[in-house]
Amino acid sequence: MTERQKKILAAIIEQYAEVAYPVGSSLLAKVFNVSSATIRSEMVELEKLGFINQPHTSAGRVPTDKGYRYYVNSISANLNEIPGNRASQALVSRMQHAGSTDRMIRNAVDTLVELTHNLAIATTPNSQLYMSGLGYLFNQPEFLDIIQVQEVAKLLDNLEPWLREAAPNEALSVYIGKENPIGRSAGCTLVISKYRSPHNDNSYIGILGPTRQSYRDVMNLVSLAGQELEEGLFN
Repeated sequence: MTERQKKILAAIIEQYAEVAYPVGSSLLAKVFNVSSATIRSEMVELEKLGFINQPHTSAGRVPTDKGYRYYVNSISANLNEIPGNRASQALVSRMQHAGSTDRMIRNAVDTLVELTHNLAIATTPNSQLYMSGLGYLFNQPEFLDIIQVQEVAKLLDNLEPWLREAAPNEALSVYIGKENPIGRSAGCTLVISKYRSPHNDNSYIGILGPTRQSYRDVMNLVSLAGQELEEGLFN
């Protein structure tokens, strides 16, 4: 993939996350200051590589799971919280002023819901799963179809036992679309951070939402939440 194609793919992913509508060549032509024909040519190449596709009802393109994976891998190498970011400051503030372990975890989850408009989860000290944000999750345009809602519900039903059994071991794990072992057809992404806890060897916090995500922001926030929980629980 050329450098311009990488940048176009990133632009498609970031624009699609914002508007939830296939991204057309005319918009990208303005961003990159080239002709629409040039952008369309690059889109054809990206489609051949499997990174984007064209919905039947639109002239624009949307990312595929493969495209999202490439993008996530590319931003993971230099992922860190941006100093001064208001969302990050709000998350840290609400966690640090919680007053108790249980309240800290719940504040973290509730704040992630507010900031990402997705469902958020965390393991509690007694090894249960605290979950919030179902209303936000099912209000996403991807989940207006009842069949899709049922697939997401199946994923949620199996999420807690899967976490106990699989015990993801990375500081930050991202499962995109068909990569989700318990919800391959749900069209969801799970971004989850493992953190050290004196209460539970496998403690997690994360979000579940459509594959259409502002990945950089979500990954930063989930990673930060895990770091803050770990620091708070051992101080």
